Amino acid sequence: MRPRVIYVHGNGNKVRAELLKSQWDQALFGRDMGEVSRMAYWAPLRYDTPLPDSEPDPLDGAPEAFEEMPGPTAVEAPEEFVARTLGESWFESGGAAPEGPWTGEAGDPLGRWLRDMTYLADTMAETEPRRGSGLDEAFPLPAPVRKAVFRILVKHTFKDVHAYFFGGAGPAIRDVLRTELDAVGDAPLLVVGHSLGSIVAYEVLAETRREVELFVTVGSPLAVKEVQDHLAAPPAVPAGVRAWRNASDLRDLVALDHTLRPEYAPPELITDLLVVNDSPNHHRIAPYLSDAQVRNACQEVLDRLAGA
Repeated sequence: MRPRVIYVHGNGNKVRAELLKSQWDQALFGRDMGEVSRMAYWAPLRYDTPLPDSEPDPLDGAPEAFEEMPGPTAVEAPEEFVARTLGESWFESGGAAPEGPWTGEAGDPLGRWLRDMTYLADTMAETEPRRGSGLDEAFPLPAPVRKAVFRILVKHTFKDVHAYFFGGAGPAIRDVLRTELDAVGDAPLLVVGHSLGSIVAYEVLAETRREVELFVTVGSPLAVKEVQDHLAAPPAVPAGVRAWRNASDLRDLVALDHTLRPEYAPPELITDLLVVNDSPNHHRIAPYLSDAQVRNACQEVLDRLAGA
């Protein structure tokens, strides 16, 4: 039986499913994978219509998406941004903050993660892109605008994760991935999850105990304590996963903690990879998938399974 690859996309609205899958195929394998790969496409559960094909994804940090960004007077102080985003997240989740012992800011269980992402975002925004890195030409925006760009990533990431854990969105999003797993039957499997998609993939694999030759997470918040506190089961390598590669850039706001091995046993199944994601917000999916350590790991497993 031919091996299959299942992708689980991350936060925010996306282009239509077929185009998104093709973009991931090209970034990871350098070619269209046809029926070998599938996309667990859950964006319609949170967004009414896909992004237009030609419209850049703001959460990918595409510079052309921010040509009309507001000036410095429109950028709130970090504590004001945190408070407003917390309030909006609970409102959109359809209720008040939960009862019981809370962690983080303003009684929100994920609040400390939001605060830490915000302050790291503002710190990085004040740092000019290194000359000759390519970013100084690809993203020639002043610090206040870069700050607004980072805030978009923080806000949308937090709100989608908040909706997943507290707004009732989690079960339906997980069902999307379960449907894709059912569609490939018992085929040898690689699963690749980005950002919130890594949480979705982790929880479904832990629940189903589906055998997976390689589980790849990129730009993942699974090492963040506030996220771990709300997983359905204590952190551990899902029973059916034979190998796990977790890749992150040290500047990625979403993946604030970069090592899964200390918390997810057995650690010998996990390889934490520090990679370079030189997209403007260091979270974009394409640079993660095209990184040699990520691409080679996936291609080697796929080749081995195809030849078995």
